[in-house]
Amino acid sequence: MIIKDIQTLVVNAEMRNWVFVKIITDQDLYGWGEATVEWKTRAVVGAIDDLKPLLIGKDPRQIKQNFQIMTKHGFWKLGIIGMSAISGIEHAMWDILGKSLKTPVWQLLGGKVRDKVKIYTHLGMGDMKAVYRDTMKVSELTDHAQKLVDLGYTAFKVVFIPFTHYTVLSEDLKNVNLLMSSLRNKVGDDIRIMVDFHGRCGSGISAIQYIKELEPYNPMFIEEPIQPGDTSTLLQIKEAINCPLATGERLIGLQEFEPIFYSRAIDIAQPDLNHCGGLLEAKGISAAAAVANIGIAPHNPNGPIAAAAALHFAVSTPNHIIQEVMDQSVPWYNDVISKTSVLRKGD
Repeated sequence: MIIKDIQTLVVNAEMRNWVFVKIITDQDLYGWGEATVEWKTRAVVGAIDDLKPLLIGKDPRQIKQNFQIMTKHGFWKLGIIGMSAISGIEHAMWDILGKSLKTPVWQLLGGKVRDKVKIYTHLGMGDMKAVYRDTMKVSELTDHAQKLVDLGYTAFKVVFIPFTHYTVLSEDLKNVNLLMSSLRNKVGDDIRIMVDFHGRCGSGISAIQYIKELEPYNPMFIEEPIQPGDTSTLLQIKEAINCPLATGERLIGLQEFEPIFYSRAIDIAQPDLNHCGGLLEAKGISAAAAVANIGIAPHNPNGPIAAAAALHFAVSTPNHIIQEVMDQSVPWYNDVISKTSVLRKGD
């Protein structure tokens, strides 16, 4: 079996374009992957086109060998665009391998360690543009939260931390406390709430000030309080707070996670299987995390093919905690695929 062609299909999903990757073989088998990168659609499609000549004529089932070809045969170090392109291609190769063996990908990744996967979604569901704002009224926030709970979700993530320089205004601290306390009062103590900072804090101390306001309301974790790559400030934050700290969605490859794991600067790692290099690279990241007693909660606000890959990973990864899935991001999310996962109430 050899690769005859690699194609891309772009689907506009409002806040982002889903970039689907299709590998076609000479044996009427094909595989799908996803390489979505927000606001970088043309760049990642171009990167896939650039990688295609390296893979035409290769056996798609030799996944590690093909990964090495894509990462080692170019002169330049690959960043988020190149690694996202590789990730989508790698997903499609796993799809072909599973189809050729008539075996689910989770089985090929080592077999399942659980029968069901805890998931969470974003507060906004299909109205993402309404919640990705610098300001949010309490009533809007709590109404969105109640809708999620009514749908059966037991966990969700919110974004309401303002962009902050080195110090925090007292009014911003009060507002963050009000929003979090209102959410907790609305949904009760049994619903898990995660707070994503989107790297908006300009210093460790400003992040700590916000987190101290959130701690009384038992967040499941605090996500990306500062911009990625600053391990020493992450460690400063972790040592000052009393709730789990997570990061990793903008890191690519095991090499970029290693300093965080070595210093134990986080509690939860969040590789994005669309960006980190794919399923095999994510497996390496999760194994390294396990050595440091760090859990895995992969980032995934992407499309349904990325979600499918993430669920195969989740089923087969021992230190997996919870999976982000944006299955309400657009009303027609599940219409673009033939089979969907099943959401049931409870854990």
